Amino acid sequence: MTAPLGDVEFRALWAAEAQSVMGDQLAKVALALLVYGRTGSALWAAGVYALTFLPALAGGLGLAQLADRYPRRSLLSACTFTSAGLVGLMAIPGVPLGLLCALVVAVQLVLAPANAAQNALTREVFADDDLFLRSQDLRGITTNVMMLVGLATGGLLVSLIGTSWALLLNALTFLISAFVVRRWVRHRPAAGSPHEPWFGTIRWVFAQRGLRVLLGLSWLVGLAVVPEGLAAPLADQLGAPDHAVGWLLAADPLGFVIGAYLLSRFVSAETRRKLVGALAASSVAVLIGFAAHPSLLSALALLAIAGAAGAYIITVSATFSTWVPNSKRGSAGGVYRTGLRVAQGLGVALGGALAEWLGSTVDTVALVGVIGLVVAVPVAVAWAGVRKNGSPTPATHAT
Repeated sequence: MTAPLGDVEFRALWAAEAQSVMGDQLAKVALALLVYGRTGSALWAAGVYALTFLPALAGGLGLAQLADRYPRRSLLSACTFTSAGLVGLMAIPGVPLGLLCALVVAVQLVLAPANAAQNALTREVFADDDLFLRSQDLRGITTNVMMLVGLATGGLLVSLIGTSWALLLNALTFLISAFVVRRWVRHRPAAGSPHEPWFGTIRWVFAQRGLRVLLGLSWLVGLAVVPEGLAAPLADQLGAPDHAVGWLLAADPLGFVIGAYLLSRFVSAETRRKLVGALAASSVAVLIGFAAHPSLLSALALLAIAGAAGAYIITVSATFSTWVPNSKRGSAGGVYRTGLRVAQGLGVALGGALAEWLGSTVDTVALVGVIGLVVAVPVAVAWAGVRKNGSPTPATHAT
């Protein structure tokens, strides 16, 4: 699984992303505490947290196209350096709330083309499809481990060093990332044409049956995250203490890390592609087990199993990137990530509405599992059909 680290460029991209993700988790905790401490309003705190998601939707469809129009290394380092400056401004004590919100939005907009460039660059680094898939396993495991560490230590660290220093630490991680990318990732010319229609790739992606099916598989994650959005009321209904909310939130990413490791270590790339449909269906079907009104321990086990099956998304994402020509990978990746983010937001909203209607969070999670299975089966069947026809697009690997 560590074979991709033998490539200097990937090692640089991986290290830059890993420490930046950790910094981002710290910043989210710091922002929540900063806003709530100054306003005493849970609504304000939740609103600022929501701002870390919403701009990514517009940025993912629009600004991600910059990753095809400009050299990706230059774009990634420039966006990362800009993010460092914006987060540094957030750290100024007493910054007005309105300006703080504007800075949060600006950072997320800047990160949209940066993420697109990062993903497209990683695909360019590897000419071998299977080695690229292993690199995505490593990225997925690392990201989830960093998130778990952030959940476990973020609040404590912020309480020790203060919100301003925590935000400055996040700004430092961006600066380090920009330096590492600039120093160890080689320059490549722009992969796409500046004369391409601005939103032309969106139409192109949805015109490809294989890519549409991969998008459908990725959107199932929107149902799998429903328990995460209902963690607090779920813990209450399970009769668990307040701190069990953190356990419920950590169960899925912990399962994901285990699942990704097992798939990467013991399952071949071709077999993984065969299993994608079954794993996607399993990741939501497991939630039906909540119909038995499980104990806290059983609920944690169900969520961990769902997270382990959910590691299928790494194969989906890698296959999507491989099937897209290099000249379109930045903007097509923006379409993929935006769809994923929208699906997650709608899934959590659906879960909240169902919980309100049913009056039971546990039954809501079980019902979402049923809905997910009903949706997943035809998508899995469609994926089996796509696999028989092979890659639908002639992807190219620039080096």
